Amino acid sequence: MSTETVDNLTEDAEAGGTQVVNQTIQTVVEGKKMSFGYSFYRGEHTNFGPTQDLIERPDAIAKFFLKGWMPEEPFIDENTNIIAFGSCFASNISNYLNNIGYNVATKKDNVAYVSRLGDGIVNTHAIRQQFEWAWENHTPAVDLWHGYKAEEFGYDEQVRLKTKELFDEADLFIITLGLSEVWYDEPTGEVFWRAVPFDKFDPSRHKFRVATHEESLTNLRAIYSLIRKHKPDTPVVFTVSPIPLAATFRDVSCITANAVSKAILRSAIDQLYRENKPNDPKLFYFPSYEIVLNAFRNQFGKDGRHVHPHVLHLNMQSFERYFCRTGLTDADIENTFSEALALDKELGGEDKANALRRIRSEKLSQPRNVSKHIVEAARERTREERQKARGRETKPDAATAEQRAAEKAARREQIMADRRVERRQKGGPDNKAE
Repeated sequence: MSTETVDNLTEDAEAGGTQVVNQTIQTVVEGKKMSFGYSFYRGEHTNFGPTQDLIERPDAIAKFFLKGWMPEEPFIDENTNIIAFGSCFASNISNYLNNIGYNVATKKDNVAYVSRLGDGIVNTHAIRQQFEWAWENHTPAVDLWHGYKAEEFGYDEQVRLKTKELFDEADLFIITLGLSEVWYDEPTGEVFWRAVPFDKFDPSRHKFRVATHEESLTNLRAIYSLIRKHKPDTPVVFTVSPIPLAATFRDVSCITANAVSKAILRSAIDQLYRENKPNDPKLFYFPSYEIVLNAFRNQFGKDGRHVHPHVLHLNMQSFERYFCRTGLTDADIENTFSEALALDKELGGEDKANALRRIRSEKLSQPRNVSKHIVEAARERTREERQKARGRETKPDAATAEQRAAEKAARREQIMADRRVERRQKGGPDNKAE
């Protein structure tokens, strides 16, 4: 750190901010006293990692997870044609957006594989294959695509054309990456969607490997290039699924293999992002992976893989807040996070059983609570925009549809909160667990 910078810090200290004491800078970061040396220059954008108490602040999601990644303003509305597929976490995003009244095309279609198996196309090779097949009519040389029960998915032309239609009409792509471990056909080098079906396995040609950072990046570049070739102005959001491997085919522990698998994907996405974001304001990364792994301590259910509903709901609401034009606010996210953290602590405490019962009984209520509010607000906004386009003034009203819907949603939320307090006072939920 330069002498000039230290002098400036010292000047700030005179106003009660930062102090320089014994070659150490003492400052306050988000209300937390911190000290560090100034022997090395720290650049223009130094963001310190938060302590655990800072992570538990209501505004932690915005400040420590989403900072620097979100669009300047929300751009998705109920008319946006959304394509979402990839790993199983993609289905969570699809379901949430569909439940709040948004147009998720892959939820309405039952022909294209990205719709029928939209949460099971989990590696970068498999995702790239769908784009190349749809738009470039490139068909693999051998049978690579199989469903959850090892059923064979062929290369039907009608399915390809339907996939092309979905891609051609997309207003937004949400692509979720799941894993880096792949099985491939050695003679052709082509990669399977999933593992090789037991009755199809041929040890002379079917092999296993961990996809490298470089080949994962190559696939992502190809996917991105195809989207920009055919849909140059369509926003693209990449995410990494936080759901870990159920098993690894490597001769190492599954936990360590999963760490490698996710790191490769996250690194490849970041490289693609850094290469293209400066010239492409419509390329995004949403840190669902980081929120799940680092904002909570008891985020997973008994299987150690699937996240609790309140963790998922926070993730989805965070996406909604910054990407969707529903009027969700920072205060909404802070309230959701505070409630989720309270549950997280209960799950790690002595009252875990009661917390689990409450989670099961309430987990389906949250999307319903916001659905009508969002749909009515979106309709009101669309009506106003159409009237403006026609040169008409929107008639003044004592309360807009958005305000009325918000008030109704607030009343529902208060009722639910009162019920939760009442159940806690009684020592358990009064509803049947799902």
